[in-house]
Amino acid sequence: MQTATPTSRTGPTNPTDSTGATDDRSRHRPLVEGPLGLVLSLVLVAVVAAVGGSATATGAGSWYRTIEKPPWNPPDAVFGPVWTLLYVLMAVAAWLVVREGVRRREVRVALVAYVVQLALNLAWSVVFFGLESPGGGVVVIAALLASIVATIMLFRPLRPLAAWLLVPYLAWVAFAASLNVAVLVLN
Repeated sequence: MQTATPTSRTGPTNPTDSTGATDDRSRHRPLVEGPLGLVLSLVLVAVVAAVGGSATATGAGSWYRTIEKPPWNPPDAVFGPVWTLLYVLMAVAAWLVVREGVRRREVRVALVAYVVQLALNLAWSVVFFGLESPGGGVVVIAALLASIVATIMLFRPLRPLAAWLLVPYLAWVAFAASLNVAVLVLN
């Protein structure tokens, strides 16, 4: 049976077993649970953003510039700053969950869901922009929305703040889905 010493303002508790021996797990945390994990999380989303950005790069006369868009389509200049903020929030959210202990099964399951939604995020850019397929984009973005919801649901019991950090991302992707459907209908 595990017990813990009371938490003090100076640091975390040291779990002890029934004999009073200190549990060494708190001193031997994987490196990814510390600041290195935040760096790795930021690098991961930066890679996804860069690869996705290469698929979305649209020059003068490109397919996207020539199609009909709905009236609520924001100016192109809005997308870069919004996605930058969302990717940072996503990276921080994932890192907060990692800090809950990558050895825990529920943390690993939540992180798999996070990676799946990240892959779908990238896939949408490739399908919609790279393949110039609004119909394919609708299919991918529907799966992306479901995977973001699943990720939020898995993050919430582990670290509620991490789940809340994904809510703006969910809202933006829902907005992007409305644009995607409108582009499909208008073209």
